[in-house]
Amino acid sequence: MALPMKTAMKKAMKCSAMKSSAMKSKNSAMKAMKKKAVSKIATGKRAKYVVFRGTKEKTSGGLAKTQLMKNKRGKIVSKKMHAKGKAIQKFAQRWLDSVMTARKELGIKGFCAVGGKSAQGKALYAKAKALYAA
Repeated sequence: MALPMKTAMKKAMKCSAMKSSAMKSKNSAMKAMKKKAVSKIATGKRAKYVVFRGTKEKTSGGLAKTQLMKNKRGKIVSKKMHAKGKAIQKFAQRWLDSVMTARKELGIKGFCAVGGKSAQGKALYAKAKALYAA
């Protein structure tokens, strides 16, 4: 009597194991069919372009479409950085003009490091700085 009971128990265990594995495979198939959430953040080389076009909402740096613009070459750039570059450009041009004027006034021809170790370089720097401040 014990032997037939043992075989019946084994059969029942096998059957329940098969059911559970079938359920597991069905659940994994359902998970695979579910839609994955699409990110609203653009990453990579063309992130600013994607945001400017309107496909995504923000860049990985946090820039939205309202903070982006096209520059004169057609590249998508940050409005803030564009303005900063313009300001630096004005500063640089003023400094270059003052250095050029100082070179003419001091009669320097050829290479001379502005503010270098030589007396000529130090004089050039001092003159350029005075012209820039005025």
